[in-house]
Amino acid sequence: MKNIKLIEVPSEIGAGTRGASLGIDAIKIAALDFMSNFFVHFPSEKVKVENHLLFEPIHTPYAKRIHGVIEVYKNLSQSVCDAMTNNFFPVVLSGDHSSAGGTIAGIKMAKPKSKLGVIWIDAHADLHTPYTTPSGNMHGMPLAAALGEDNIEMKSHTVDDKTVKLWNELKAIGKGKNKLLAEDIVFISLRDYEKEEKALIEKYGIKVITTSELRRIGAENVSRKVLRYLSDCTDIYVSFDVDSLDSSISKGTGTPVSNGLKEREAEDLISKFMQNRKICCFEITEVNPTLDKENLMAEIAFHILQRSVNVLLMN
Repeated sequence: MKNIKLIEVPSEIGAGTRGASLGIDAIKIAALDFMSNFFVHFPSEKVKVENHLLFEPIHTPYAKRIHGVIEVYKNLSQSVCDAMTNNFFPVVLSGDHSSAGGTIAGIKMAKPKSKLGVIWIDAHADLHTPYTTPSGNMHGMPLAAALGEDNIEMKSHTVDDKTVKLWNELKAIGKGKNKLLAEDIVFISLRDYEKEEKALIEKYGIKVITTSELRRIGAENVSRKVLRYLSDCTDIYVSFDVDSLDSSISKGTGTPVSNGLKEREAEDLISKFMQNRKICCFEITEVNPTLDKENLMAEIAFHILQRSVNVLLMN
């Protein structure tokens, strides 16, 4: 039986739409509405964030508030590392997806010799860099940061020296850059990405499982396929962005996209992954209750969280 620790990161400085910092509390409210005492069962820790920067001018337009993201990375990576070092399984509840790079850094700090696999369940690739970003929002860059990737070949901006320095600092958090190999990433339900990200996916041959493939062969077969593909990895991190769900149900998130997963498909798939002993960390991100009606997105996220943790506890 695994010892679970909840790590809360209510940061939204990496997002372009306001409100994701409220997502964790919205999930807790959903638990209360279902009369669940889930959140009193496990030790929890709240990571210090930098949301005050939302009220300050942006000085790095191609990497907005990156100096704050660096601090969140440092704080979160230490929390994840400490949890794993003390034999806890970290379940990360985060506001925006930029913090996932800090989660990856923390796993590598705790297990520097680990060959880490990443299952990225998300409508978006999050492979942008300050050189390619169309928005400057850092929640589109965590995988590129973990890969130590600049994607200079596809650059569309001339980035100032200050941003370059900060980007290099971000990439280096947690036992240096290149914490991850592209061959050890699997995208699931990826369907909304730019040509710059597509170039990296094709360059490295990154594995992509579409929504239609999952629907065709089923969650169990997809989980087997993915785990077989990542069989050389010693540890695997599962990152679940709620915008992987179809836009008909994922209204309470900043970047909904059509042709996504149904709630039951996501729940079944993640539960299958959680049965595997190599899974070392799970993250849920991008719930934004300010965009939602009746807290539906948070309720769905809570169902997935609760079932996933229950499966973890049984294995």
